[in-house]
Amino acid sequence: MKNFKRFILLVCCFAIFGFQESTIDEENPKPEQIKKLLNEAEGSINTMNFDKAQEQLDLSLKLSKRINAKSYIALTSTILSRMYHVRHEYDKGITQLDRAMSIQREINDDAGLNYSYVLYSKILTSKREFDRALNYLVLAEKYYTQQDNREQLGIIALNRAVIYFADNNTKPRALTELRNAEVYLSDSDNQYEKTRLNYFLARAFQYDGNYERAEQSAKKSLEISKAAGYTGMIMYSYNLLSEIAQERGNYASALELLRQGNKIRETIFDVNKEALATEANARLGNSALKSTVDQLTAQQAENERTLKVNKLTTILSVALITILSLLTLSLYKNNNLRARANELLQKKNSELILAKENAEKASLAKAQFLTTITHELRTPLYAVTGLTHLLLEESPTESQKEHLNSLKFSGEYLLSLINNILDLNKLEANKVEIVKTNFDLEKRISDVLIALKNSADDRNTKLHFSYDKDIPAKLIGDPLKVSQILINLIGNSIKFTEDGDIWIAVNKARQDGKFVSLLFEIKDNGEGIGKEKQKAIFENFTQGSTQINRKFGGTGLGLSIVKNLLSLLNSEIELESDLGKGSTFTFELQFEAETLETKPAEPVAPSKDIVLTNDIMKDKNILIVEDNKINQMITRKILEKNKVICDVADNGTIAIEKVQNNEFDLILMDIHMPGISGIEATIEIRKFNPDIPIIALTAVTLDDNLDEFYMNGFNDIIPKPYKTEEFFHKINKYLAARETTV
Repeated sequence: MKNFKRFILLVCCFAIFGFQESTIDEENPKPEQIKKLLNEAEGSINTMNFDKAQEQLDLSLKLSKRINAKSYIALTSTILSRMYHVRHEYDKGITQLDRAMSIQREINDDAGLNYSYVLYSKILTSKREFDRALNYLVLAEKYYTQQDNREQLGIIALNRAVIYFADNNTKPRALTELRNAEVYLSDSDNQYEKTRLNYFLARAFQYDGNYERAEQSAKKSLEISKAAGYTGMIMYSYNLLSEIAQERGNYASALELLRQGNKIRETIFDVNKEALATEANARLGNSALKSTVDQLTAQQAENERTLKVNKLTTILSVALITILSLLTLSLYKNNNLRARANELLQKKNSELILAKENAEKASLAKAQFLTTITHELRTPLYAVTGLTHLLLEESPTESQKEHLNSLKFSGEYLLSLINNILDLNKLEANKVEIVKTNFDLEKRISDVLIALKNSADDRNTKLHFSYDKDIPAKLIGDPLKVSQILINLIGNSIKFTEDGDIWIAVNKARQDGKFVSLLFEIKDNGEGIGKEKQKAIFENFTQGSTQINRKFGGTGLGLSIVKNLLSLLNSEIELESDLGKGSTFTFELQFEAETLETKPAEPVAPSKDIVLTNDIMKDKNILIVEDNKINQMITRKILEKNKVICDVADNGTIAIEKVQNNEFDLILMDIHMPGISGIEATIEIRKFNPDIPIIALTAVTLDDNLDEFYMNGFNDIIPKPYKTEEFFHKINKYLAARETTV
């Protein structure tokens, strides 16, 4: 009987080896045969046929060693590592990868080494070592960028998105990388990566609450997986569809999808169990031979077991009594330790609560301090800038003019620093809220460009604006945040571009129903930024270099504010730049379209713009409501130089009386004054004079939401200190509008 079993085993072995020899010449293998074998092994792994994959990889290693093809030896270890990764045996996978990468470095196999880098990143992601995983992707990305390998670049972008999605701190950034992967893989035939891409797109849409898009992507992933037989991805797709159905309230559908996913899970479990059993048999020797040896020793073991059973019973009884005694003692000690641990935990928790309260008080004190000191700084700064303007108007000598211009620049620089620090403080304290309202984006950007035109003209730089006419006419979003982002970015380009051009372009990226995504691009041909500094410039108080800071000045806060605002709006900024060749900043924002209609190519009845000049102010009566004597004098002199008839009120009560008894063309109203405030005075004036223009001329810190000023009767706000161009522009605008209505 024993000889017959051995004969059957030999026949099976010869049959297996004979079949393999019929397809591959093991004595004289060719590289293309090994390559084909490795491709087939990857396919077997994708379909979770691990037994077949193990056979193919064992044969590949044998043939590679026979012809001493080190690159294929290393690649075999890499693909074996991938199989271990799919089976969640990560340490085994890392061992195989280290072996492969050692060979690839030895023979300078860059292609194989970078393929291993990508797989190493996947395993580290599964082990939740995200920083190391990202580092390996960066190494591979450099190589594939040089090779212009779009498919591998798409796989890298997809794996980076998986890392961002696995790390809760970076989840919002995953969708951007998935969009990049979608572009790169659009022409690829790699169905496995495409099904992964659609699966994680579905996860990203699910995270954003866009369940319809999530379901579409998950179904596409399931469709590709079924066609290619990717068992694991079929299971993941079913489970994801079940989650989406549950979140949408379709509980019956969710349960059915979950059942289908569990069926696949059971199949995968059986496959893994068989593969592990086969691997164990391979390590221990031939299973048939082991079975025979077991049969020969079974009888002897049974006899020994019978002799020992009584002795074992006695030993177990004594051991059980000992264990119970030790367990009782252990429970007593554990209860004492637990009581002490709970007492210590409560003490530490109280300390943490106290530390949290102290931190909140410190943060509140910091915010209050910044608000107070800002107001105190703005008042004397208004005197500095106002007096400088007046002195420049009085025909100073050339040497005096040079000093006065320096003083004016210093005042404007100090004001910019104050505003930036306040903005950054609000962002870091999470006190900035998104306010959604309907607005005209094209007009909003045009207003920003008008405000920055003088700065651009000073640098002899031209601004070019391009706006996609397919963008809906009215959008719903936060126009103030958009303006602040553009002012900082365009102002940054103006600062570093002299005798050049700046292009501002807004194009529609895509539209899903009423939601439209717009791509913003700000491009210049100025100084540019070196590659090594491009990430650092978005940090607080950071510029491209010390030389740039000395040459152009600035605090390095503008781009940090832009980054924080875009993060608040669920977006990221991208930078492309070369030193000496200019920079391009791009970002994408999503808005809701109030109406799907777009602007006509040509307006039906264009209105004539009113030409604003300082001549409009001549002989106009303007009331200045201000309690600070220096501020009164400065504002009055600036206006009287343009032939304005000025009157002054020291507080809100006097202002109300003067408006009741006199005719004024416009009022400049301070906010903080003794007695009643400027807001209260405006409310009282509106009760008997609803038409006179009232402009808040104030040094208070303005919040993003200015509705309180407008709701209480103000027409506009001019924060002090101001630029004289803005000051005259707003006054002239309301005086001109008043003349047309009289």
